[in-house]
Amino acid sequence: MGMNNTMRSDKETDKGQTARSGPQSVGRIFSILEVLSSSRAGATLSELASTTGAPKTSLVGLLAGLVAERCLIRNEAGRYFVGPRFIALAMKTVSGRELVTLLKPVMEELVEQTGETAVFAVLDQEGDLVNYVAKVESSNPIRYAVTVGERRELYCTALGKVLLAHFPADQRQAYLEKTLLRQHTDNTLTDRAALEQELKRIRDEGIAHTQDELFIGASGIAAPILSSDGTVIGALAVAGPTERFIANVKIHEKYLVKAATECTLLAGGLPAPQKPGNRP
Repeated sequence: MGMNNTMRSDKETDKGQTARSGPQSVGRIFSILEVLSSSRAGATLSELASTTGAPKTSLVGLLAGLVAERCLIRNEAGRYFVGPRFIALAMKTVSGRELVTLLKPVMEELVEQTGETAVFAVLDQEGDLVNYVAKVESSNPIRYAVTVGERRELYCTALGKVLLAHFPADQRQAYLEKTLLRQHTDNTLTDRAALEQELKRIRDEGIAHTQDELFIGASGIAAPILSSDGTVIGALAVAGPTERFIANVKIHEKYLVKAATECTLLAGGLPAPQKPGNRP
């Protein structure tokens, strides 16, 4: 009897530990995400242990798993940041759908002002493509057209280049090292050094440009949309047939920056300060 009681007790203890450890791990994951989503500078293992109240030994495995699933990013300095999979998932939630609804009037006004197509996009779940999630097309018979849900490469699209430019440095470097830069047209940037220089210009000036880079005859510009902690959560673009678009690109830039600022405010973010030398 004593042995049977002991065995039952051991099993009950194991079940109790398993039941507690599961919810505890889930709680710690949410604590980690809450801390990182409110910090532009990310956090180290020690900082996460301190802010979440969890032992480092308990966090190591969780953090490794979240990095492996691209929910988090860990840079060379050992700092953790919210990753593309988590951001993409957040954009698919109700709040993300509500954001698209909020942005639509701004996009419609942008189309009215420029006469060209407006597109809102986010990073896809894997973090290496741009995903078009909303559009308002120009009424012009000859216009730029996209399909909502379509995914395209980052390095040769205006929307993609905005998102890529604002990757953490190590994530951007990893993307450039693993991605085959295909020559879609004569204007496609396939030299990594030249592309990195272009991405720096985008960070400095706040606008990405493409001219016949993915398709001959299609050009566009894009600007980032920021969340409350300064994270780039998406990008807004205006695009059209190259000849007509380039002839009016300067005025399009002004309207785009204004629209992207309004979208950032609707997303609960603060617009990035304009830097000296910005085009708008």
